[in-house]
This record gives sequence, structure tokens and C-alpha cells, in this order.
Amino acid sequence: MTMRLAAAATLTAALATISTPALAADSIAGRWVTAEKDAVVSIGKCGESTCGRIAKFLVPPPDGVDQRDINNPDPRLQTRKLLGLPVLFKFTEDRDLWRGRIYDPKSGKDYRSVVRRKNADTLEVKGCIGPFCQTQFWRRAR
Repeated sequence: MTMRLAAAATLTAALATISTPALAADSIAGRWVTAEKDAVVSIGKCGESTCGRIAKFLVPPPDGVDQRDINNPDPRLQTRKLLGLPVLFKFTEDRDLWRGRIYDPKSGKDYRSVVRRKNADTLEVKGCIGPFCQTQFWRRAR
């Protein structure tokens, strides 16, 4: 009798685990105004991952809309236009958030990044070096 109860309890626990949905990250797709309000970043699928590209300048860069990636340490990449440049890349869903890399064209550096949708109109965007992170909030573009 106890063997049957143990088997029934195990089966019940297994079924409960299967039927419980895993936490899924809210989609970060869309158009977002950066914290500095100088650009709109369009986030969507890029092959197997998610990326975000500079879609529009709200404040023109020093060399105008044709500004190149002059701060990039790789000379081969310094001729890329900033407009259309991926600043979020290799993002994958990880439970209730998104993990990937963020590129800062002003410094020419990229960082480990975590993005989470706080609500329908706000993204929490973190750029991290080791255990230290800087957080920004991006707002949905209208």
C-alpha cells in the first residue's frame, strides 16, 4: 500500500512540474528612446538572437547623420555608419529577462548586458563590467 502511495505522490509531483509554465521574459521588441534621449533603437530578431539597431537620431551626432563608428578600437570597423549599427546584440531570453552585449559608440566598447521589460513602455537596460552594472531606463518611442 505504501508503495502505491509513494508512486502516486511521485506521479502527481511530476505532473505538477510539467503543467507549471516556466517564467518567460516579456518581449523587448519595438522602438525605444535611449536614456539620454539622443536616439531611437529598434529591437527585433537578428537570426537566432535578438538585437537592437540605431534607427533614428533625435540629437544629431557631431559629424551629422552620416557619423561613423570612429571610437571603435578596431580600425576595420571605424568606417561603419552609426545609423543602423547594432548597439544591442546576441540577446537571448533567460527566464524573465534578456542577456547579451551592449555597445557604446561614444566609447567604442561593448559590455555584458541584461535587459528587462519593466512595463509596456519601459525597458531596464544594464551594462556590466564584472559585478558592477550601470542601469538606464529606455522609454517606448511614440
